[in-house]
Amino acid sequence: MVTIEIDYEGQLRCGASHQQSGTELKTDAPVDNHGRGESFSPTDLIATALGSCMATIMGIFAEKKGIGLEGMKMVVKKEMSADLPRRISVLHVEIVVPVKEDHPEKEGLIAAAEGCPVNHSIHPDIEVRTEWKWVG
Repeated sequence: MVTIEIDYEGQLRCGASHQQSGTELKTDAPVDNHGRGESFSPTDLIATALGSCMATIMGIFAEKKGIGLEGMKMVVKKEMSADLPRRISVLHVEIVVPVKEDHPEKEGLIAAAEGCPVNHSIHPDIEVRTEWKWVG
């Protein structure tokens, strides 16, 4: 089990510490929700988690198959709902893959990304739109 300690620092800012590694990060409320927007918002971290999880699981698959994914890029754009309760409504994921579109392991790479644990943990009301660009 992983432990993350979070301290509320005031002014809508938190400091989080990953106890296993000692890595720390800050969150800040976004400007459109009473904050300063000086760091990732908590919902930004969900978007970040999705993109980095997809890349990681694709990387595991690629290493097993001897496929080089260095230079792969994930761009995640987050849309918040216009109605209440405030929530993420859509995550747009653009994946730029440094292999050719006709690569024999293309479907395996797609399945790896779609099968990542964060993708499976996202509430079904959040729409995930994925766009693939094969640039090998």
